[in-house]
Amino acid sequence: MGSSRSRAFAVSVVLLAALLGLASGAVAAPKQKPRPGTLTQLAGKRGCLVDRAAKAGSCAEARALDGPGPFMGSRAIAASPDGKHVYVASSGSNAIAIFGRDRQTGVLTQAKKTKGCIAAKGADGCAVAIGLDEPNSVAISPNGRNVYATSRAGNSITSFVRNPNTGALRQLPPPLAGCISGAPIPGCAAGTALLAPDVVVVSPDGNNVYVGSFFGNAVAAFARNPSTGALTQLAGSAACIAEETSGCAKGIALKSVEGLAISGDGANVYAATALSNAVVTLTRNPTTGALAQASDGSGCIVESALSGCTLGRELSGANAVAVGPEGQGAYVTSLFANSVTSFARNTSSGVLSQKEGTAGCLIFLRSAGCSFGRALVAPEGLALSPDGRNVYVAAFETGAIAVLNRGKAGAVAQKPGAAGCLAAASVNGCTRARALKGVSSIALSPDGRYLYSTSFESDAVDVFRRNR
Repeated sequence: MGSSRSRAFAVSVVLLAALLGLASGAVAAPKQKPRPGTLTQLAGKRGCLVDRAAKAGSCAEARALDGPGPFMGSRAIAASPDGKHVYVASSGSNAIAIFGRDRQTGVLTQAKKTKGCIAAKGADGCAVAIGLDEPNSVAISPNGRNVYATSRAGNSITSFVRNPNTGALRQLPPPLAGCISGAPIPGCAAGTALLAPDVVVVSPDGNNVYVGSFFGNAVAAFARNPSTGALTQLAGSAACIAEETSGCAKGIALKSVEGLAISGDGANVYAATALSNAVVTLTRNPTTGALAQASDGSGCIVESALSGCTLGRELSGANAVAVGPEGQGAYVTSLFANSVTSFARNTSSGVLSQKEGTAGCLIFLRSAGCSFGRALVAPEGLALSPDGRNVYVAAFETGAIAVLNRGKAGAVAQKPGAAGCLAAASVNGCTRARALKGVSSIALSPDGRYLYSTSFESDAVDVFRRNR
C-alpha cells in the first residue's frame, strides 16, 4: 500500500513539473537566429534554377542555362543597378540568360520567349545575337542601360541595350559595333588584343569598358558612348596594354588575364593573371581611359621573382580580383594555390601591398604563415558585400561557397563551423546546399540582401538570402 502511494506521489510530481514547464515556455528552446553574413538558400524551386535540358530535381527550370559560369570566367553573373534583373553568361548555350528579380524576396523568374534570353542564332527561343560564342563574363553599365559580354571562342566583346522594365536585351547594330572581335566574324568590327577574352568591367563613371584577354595576355581598353552604350577601342597604343602584343602599351606580369576590378574612385584597374601568378596595378587616365603600369615594383605583385614587380605569397593561378567598397583593400583568389590573398590599397596612389603574416593569405588546409581555410579547392569567383563586412568565394572543384568575415582593417577569416561554407552533402563540415557543382561566379544584389551564383556542372543559378 505504501509503495503504491509512493509511486502515485512520484507520478504527480512529474506531471506537475511538466505542467510548470509548459506554463513557463521551457519545453521548446527558441530557434536561434542565423548569424549576420551567413547564407541561407531559398527553399524549393525558389532556391535554384536549372537548364531545362538537365535534371531539375527540386529546382525550377530555365532556358539558356547550359554551362553558366565556365571554368574560364569568374564574372559570369551580374545584377542590374536597380536590382530588377540578373544576367548570366551561359557558355554551353551561347547565350545570356535573363531573369526578373523580386527586390523583396530575391526570387528569380525568367520571362517567356525573346525577353528571357539572347543567344547565337536565337537558340532556345531567345532573341538573336552575333558574336556570342561561349560567353563567359557579363557587366552592366552604372546607369543600367547597357549589358556587355565577353565570349572566349568568339574572341569578342558584345554590346546590348537593356530594357529597364522587362530586362530584355537588344544587340547594338553593326554601325555601333554591337560586336567587336579579334577574329573575322561577319557583322563584328575588328578589335585588338582580343584573344579568348575572359572578363569585362565598366568604369564607375561609365566612360570606359575594359576587357581581360586570357590568351592575348592583355587588357583591352574601350571608350563608351554614354548615350548609346556603343564601344570604340582607344586609338594607338592606348588600345591595350600587354606583354608582347604589337601596337599595345608595354605591360609586365600580364600572362593570362583572368580577373579585373576597378576601384570605386575609377583611378585604378586591377588584373589577376593566372600564368604570371600575379596581381597587377594599372593606372587609369580619367579623361582618356588609357591604362599605364609602373615598372618600379609598384605595378605588380608576383609569387616568383620578376624584374619590375614586388614579391608576394600564394598567388599561383591568380584568378579573380575585387576591391573593397571603401577602396582601402583588395582581394585575389588563386586557383592553384587554393587561396584568398589580402592587400592594403593606398587610396592616393592605388598601389597594393600584401598584408603581413596570416592576414595576407587564407588557404585551403594549411600553409606556413597563412590562416586556415575550408572547402576552398580551386577558388574562382569573388564578391564583397556592399557593407564591407563579408567576402564570399566560389570554389569550383569543391562546389562550395565560402563565407568570410572581414575586419575593420580588411583582414578576412572564415566563419567557424558549418556557417563558414555551403556545399553538397559530400563536402564535410559545410551547410548543405543544392545545385552547386562547379560553382564559379557569384554576385550580390545592390542592397546586399541576396547572393546569386552560377554552377557550370549543375547548369544552374542558385539563390541565397544573406542573413543580417
